[in-house]
Amino acid sequence: MTIRVACAGAGYFSQFHFGSWARMDDAEVVGACDRDIARAEATGFRAFGDLSDMLRDTTPDLLDIILPPPAHADAVRAALAAGIRWIICQKPFCRDLDEARMITQEAEAAGATLIIHENFRFQPWYRVIKAQIDGGAVGTVLNATFRLRPGDGQGPRAYLDRQPYFQQMPRFLIHETAVHWIDTFQYLFGPVGSVYADLRRINPVIAGEDAGHVIFDHDSGVRALFDGNRLLDHAADNTRRTMGEALIEGTGGTLTLTGDGRVTLRAFGSGDPQDVLAPDTWDGFGGDCVHALNRHVVAAMQGAGAVENTARDYLSVIAIKDAIYASADAGRRIDIKG
Repeated sequence: MTIRVACAGAGYFSQFHFGSWARMDDAEVVGACDRDIARAEATGFRAFGDLSDMLRDTTPDLLDIILPPPAHADAVRAALAAGIRWIICQKPFCRDLDEARMITQEAEAAGATLIIHENFRFQPWYRVIKAQIDGGAVGTVLNATFRLRPGDGQGPRAYLDRQPYFQQMPRFLIHETAVHWIDTFQYLFGPVGSVYADLRRINPVIAGEDAGHVIFDHDSGVRALFDGNRLLDHAADNTRRTMGEALIEGTGGTLTLTGDGRVTLRAFGSGDPQDVLAPDTWDGFGGDCVHALNRHVVAAMQGAGAVENTARDYLSVIAIKDAIYASADAGRRIDIKG
C-alpha cells in the first residue's frame, strides 16, 4: 500500500519532511503547497499556491501540515472538508489551548486521526533511554535533568539566518523550544502534576524569554529539571543534534546523554559507565527523528499498531506549557489541571 502524501508549507523546516517522504518506498508526495509558489516549486514536487486546490487535485491519503500555529486550524479544517482522515500537524499545535481543543474535537467528530509532529521523543537516544528505564536498568528514577545549550542565541543576528520569526515571538523558549521536553519528559516519566518556572530574557533583540529553569513534578515521583539557555553551548560537533545534555538518575544507576548522541549507563556505586547507544552519525536534524515519526505514522496507517502523539494526547503538553508561563508570572508552583 503506497500512501499518497500532500504537504502544506515549504519553509525552512519542511526540508526535513520532504526529505523523509522521498526516502520511503511506500509513500509518494503528490503535492507541495505554499502561499509563496516559488518555495513550493523549489521542493521539486507538484506545486500549488492554494491548499484547497492541492487537496482537490491530488486526493491524498495524508496531509502533512508544516505551517506555523496561526495556520493550523484552517489547514486541518480544509483537510477534513476534503475527506482526508489522516493528518499530521506541526507543533506547537494551534494558537492556544482553546483552539487546539476545538480542532481536536472537530477531527475526532469527523473520524480523522490527527497526529502532532512532536518529533523529539522519536530521537534515537530517547527511545534507548525509555527502553533502559522500562527494562529496570536504573532502578527507580528519582531525578532527571536536561541542559538546553544550542548556542544560537547571541548577538543582534540571533536566529535570522534560519528562523528569523524567532526574534518576534513574545513567548519563545518555552512555547517554541521547551515544548519538546514537556512531551519527552511525559513520554519518559509519565504525567506531570505541577510545575515551577523562573524565566528570563537575556538577548535584548528578541521579544520573548531565551533562558530559564522549569521544575516538573511527575505523578510517578520523578522530579525533572529543564535548564534552558539558548545563548550558551555544549560540547558537540553539531549543537543542534541533541541541543544539550541530559542525566537520568535512579536508585540503580545513571543514564547520561552527551552532545554527540551517545548514551551511557553507570551502575549505582560504579565509576565505569558503559555505552548503551553509540554516537550519532546522521548529518541531518535530530538523529533523523522526523523520518522516525513519519515512518511511525505510515506504519499505523498500514495497520501496524496505534500512533503516539495524537492531538488529544498533546493537549496536556499545551496545558503544561501554559502552566509554566503562569508559574513564572506568579512566582509559585502551579498545579496542572485536568
